[in-house]
Amino acid sequence: MADVKKFIEEVKSMTVLELNELVKALEEEFGVSAAAPVAVAAAPAAGAAAPAAAEEKSEFNIVLKDAGAKKIDVIKVVRAFTGLGLVEAKSAVEKGGVLKENVAKEEAEKILADLKAAGATAALE
Repeated sequence: MADVKKFIEEVKSMTVLELNELVKALEEEFGVSAAAPVAVAAAPAAGAAAPAAAEEKSEFNIVLKDAGAKKIDVIKVVRAFTGLGLVEAKSAVEKGGVLKENVAKEEAEKILADLKAAGATAALE
């Protein structure tokens, strides 16, 4: 049992590149493929210094799918976060689609919540 604990301690101290080489060597040795749980287990050992393979998206587009029954409330929300005039905001709400591009995650989530509170169907892409 002491050998297992020693091995675990060695794995904890390995870099991401060393862990990758270890996984490849084990795959070749035993003729298997590493499953997703192995990759998930290796991620915490890598620490925050290593870049994630699939980085979390930080900028979003706000897409209006449907204005809903309270179109006037949705127009007010769109005017508030886009700075458009009344006619332009009304046109944007009627047309739908992308209302604002490359918005930071926190701001995008707030705008999405405001749109949904006004009765619109919207999404972040």
